[in-house]
Amino acid sequence: MSAVRTVLGDVSPADLGVCDAHDHLFFGSPRLPGQELRSVTAARAELKAFREQGGGTVVQWTPYGLGRRAADLPPLSRETGVHVVAATGLHQAVHYEEDTLAGLRSRLAEVFVAELTEGIGTSGVRAGLVKVAGGFHTLDAHARWTMTAAAEAQHATGAAIAVHLELGTGALDVLDRLCGELGVPPHRVVLGHLNRSPDLVVHRQAARSGCYLAFDGPSLAHHATDWRMPDAVRALADAGFGDRLLLGADTTTAAARSVSGGTGMPYLLRRVRPRLVHAVGEELVRRVLTENPGRAFGAEWP
Repeated sequence: MSAVRTVLGDVSPADLGVCDAHDHLFFGSPRLPGQELRSVTAARAELKAFREQGGGTVVQWTPYGLGRRAADLPPLSRETGVHVVAATGLHQAVHYEEDTLAGLRSRLAEVFVAELTEGIGTSGVRAGLVKVAGGFHTLDAHARWTMTAAAEAQHATGAAIAVHLELGTGALDVLDRLCGELGVPPHRVVLGHLNRSPDLVVHRQAARSGCYLAFDGPSLAHHATDWRMPDAVRALADAGFGDRLLLGADTTTAAARSVSGGTGMPYLLRRVRPRLVHAVGEELVRRVLTENPGRAFGAEWP
């Protein structure tokens, strides 16, 4: 039976409720000094705000070494009543010190598998997906290395691989690498940030592979492309790919949290959902938020 691996244990995909398929409760990178997501209090408030809008699950894409605070996730989930899914994986090289990467060089797939099946560090919290990243219109050596390890972990566990596409680019190269060269089933791949590159031709080509397409991160920072997102979703739905679509808020900085005056998690349901309902209808939006995530992140765990 397929199950989604949350920080409190495996649950049925049918029990997720309304899902924010890509977000961050905790995140810290040297690329964003002073904007780290570290506050447990703020994370709790954000989850409660999401819950008040009808939210039921948050999938946190924060990977290895970027401040996941795995031990803090179970109590937050219990206190707020929101399911939380944690991630293993590795982001772009620019987010890490070279010593960190050197220490993982010969054991990356092993780390991913251990975090999916045994737990993250000493927390006992098991990850429910692998997150990796491409570059801007390219896959560098680091991306190819991390994707190789992610594929090994996927084959060993069945976990989904979620991919940060830099400004929404490189989707087809990612699929060539993961699914073509490394043999990952396309339905185990989630492509993120497609809203940031509203290329309808590429979107349709990617969808034909059978992967999931995430439109995530609507915010003040991405207003230049946000307004095109409903048209992109409608085009994919009209082409028969409505069962492959996911939505997420992707809160990556402290200032972006709703409790700090930003858009944050609630914006996904408070503003994005009604706009999409206007574009594609309430029934499709319901399925995108409640049914598609269970298929995308559910796995038959060993």
